[in-house]
Amino acid sequence: MKKQELSNEIEKKREELIRVASTNGLSSSKAIRCSQELDHLLNTYHSRFIKKVNLH
Repeated sequence: MKKQELSNEIEKKREELIRVASTNGLSSSKAIRCSQELDHLLNTYHSRFIKKVNLH
């Protein structure tokens, strides 16, 4: 996945999390699952694009 595609996925997931949490509450199973998916996307972004920049 390219950097821009991953950034777009992160933004979509962030918007979904806000929507789900507003509807179901922050501690709902849907919000927790969505938050975990967002964490995974953010970790992927960090490992692919941020760490490489900081090494140079």
